[in-house]
Amino acid sequence: MDFNELEKLYAETFHGIEPGTIITGKVVVIKPDSVIVDVGYKADGVVSKEEFSPAELGTLKPGDPVEVYVERMMDSEGVLLLSKERASKVKAWDTIETSLRENLPLEGVITGKTKGGLFVDISGVRAFLPASHIDLKPVRDLEPFVGLRANFKILKLNRQSNVIVSRKAFMEEERQGMRAKTLTELREGALMKGTVKNITDYGAFVDLGGIDGLLHISDISWGRIAHPAEHFKVGDEIEVVVLKYDAETGKVTLGYKQKRPDPWSAADEKYPQGSKVNGRVSSIMDYGAFIEVEEGLEGLVHVSEMDWSPRPKHPSKHLSPGEAVEALVLKVDKAERRLSLSIRRLKPSPWQLVAERYKAGQVITGKVRGLTDFGAFIGLPEGVDGLLHISDISWTRHIKHPSELLKKGQKVDAVILNVDPDKEKIALGMRQLRPDPWLGEITQRFRLGEELPCKVLKRTDFGLFALLDSEVEGLVYASEVSEKVPINEGDEIWCRIIKVDAENRKIGLSMKNVRGDQ
Repeated sequence: MDFNELEKLYAETFHGIEPGTIITGKVVVIKPDSVIVDVGYKADGVVSKEEFSPAELGTLKPGDPVEVYVERMMDSEGVLLLSKERASKVKAWDTIETSLRENLPLEGVITGKTKGGLFVDISGVRAFLPASHIDLKPVRDLEPFVGLRANFKILKLNRQSNVIVSRKAFMEEERQGMRAKTLTELREGALMKGTVKNITDYGAFVDLGGIDGLLHISDISWGRIAHPAEHFKVGDEIEVVVLKYDAETGKVTLGYKQKRPDPWSAADEKYPQGSKVNGRVSSIMDYGAFIEVEEGLEGLVHVSEMDWSPRPKHPSKHLSPGEAVEALVLKVDKAERRLSLSIRRLKPSPWQLVAERYKAGQVITGKVRGLTDFGAFIGLPEGVDGLLHISDISWTRHIKHPSELLKKGQKVDAVILNVDPDKEKIALGMRQLRPDPWLGEITQRFRLGEELPCKVLKRTDFGLFALLDSEVEGLVYASEVSEKVPINEGDEIWCRIIKVDAENRKIGLSMKNVRGDQ
């Protein structure tokens, strides 16, 4: 066999390789600036090392397959010039063309922003994603989408210019498919899973799969709720009940609380009057605190049921949101969905201690805690107040307001007149600390016709009230007031006793014909 025949047979052992074709070869050796690839030809091929990513070079080894594009058959050194990068792009273009022709989605990665939209990398080919095609709803901020891997539909293809893609078109098509499936399952009473799509003041919109339903705020919880955001956030996957579906309008009404029975339906049986309950403080108002006994069921501890103190403090002084508490059930109104609770009634009543420690006639010491038109409140060590009525302050003074003799914070002695723990009342008296002077003492000390100095306390239309000594008052009748000199409160005048009425507790005085008739 001559040399030409041998050469012909040798050439037939190699694949037919032409420039512009894509073939798969094997890595022979990795050099500092290139990768040598055996493609089954009489000469090896060379691929620039720059066409491999750092990650690829980190794992690349001899024998690994690699897909390349034949750039040129031979160079001056007698080797094939190959391109891995171009092979990828050629294949990518073929895939893109197939996708456009057959209306198939392609996966890509959004790599950056540009005027009017975003750039998308699809297997090495850069495509343009218009801002109007990023999402189903208008998008204002493009930055959060950079780096997102997603599926796209090809809108326009031109190898000489660019590729235009749409994420919105893929999502719409996907949503239509999901919608068709959801419609087969959608019926009133059905339990369905969905994703919270949007939250408003009045409820949450839930995507059931191509169909949105409204979960109204009133159907989120059996209990009180101020805003849907207390329970859900956008993106949450939740299970809901279909309450109503209108096929004509497409409106879907959803419920969340309906997945379990209304806790109020058996509240009277579960929490009878007089029973104890445990819960947590859910909210504090000026008039009391709400205690969540169980999910969807709250009871109110009125401010008056917080503590035994006669002057209730703000509920925040007793409780804090989230605090665990025990309370006593006072009343259950299932129809009105009201549960009345008490905390103070689980503590010993100070009035029980008062009833045990105090009896009528006993002398106590306390501080004046408040003054009113009808008397003064005297604080006792047990934390309750006794009432010192204005009529029980003095035997002899005509008092219009307790502040004439008492001031807040003043320490006083008093006699217990009556104790009524059932009505939470204790009556006190100051004048009862001594015998009634009108029963003999005053009539003996003050005689008709006697002249004595008096101090003017106040003027009235019917005369002057004057102090005869440190505690006994008399009245200078208007007709018996001398007008010879001006008279002011606090002035000292001389008077003559013209009347002593022990029965009505009155002493009548006159300024006339006294010590030279003032």
